Amino acid sequence: MASPLSAAGAYAAISRLANGIGGNPAGEGTSTTSFSSVLKEALTAVSETGKKSDAQSQSLVNGKANMVEVVTAVAETEVAIDAVVAVRDKVISAYEEIMKMPI
Repeated sequence: MASPLSAAGAYAAISRLANGIGGNPAGEGTSTTSFSSVLKEALTAVSETGKKSDAQSQSLVNGKANMVEVVTAVAETEVAIDAVVAVRDKVISAYEEIMKMPI
């Protein structure tokens, strides 16, 4: 089960992306942030979280990490992957709805 701290971190990351941190803020003039760039950044973050989890697991095997750190890293990765799967499901659902529309 994911911790509230990892969920809060995931929501904060999504909020920063949605508000245009690092680019134009959302709603101000023309925004250069596209859906594909937001998606790319989110997938990169998930990949980095997975790499962190792998590194923690390897450290545990080598006796250099404790179990709490490993479980926390794995839970954060699980939350991130669940978020990506939820977005994927919504995109597929939206595509299916668009395909049902009459021309």
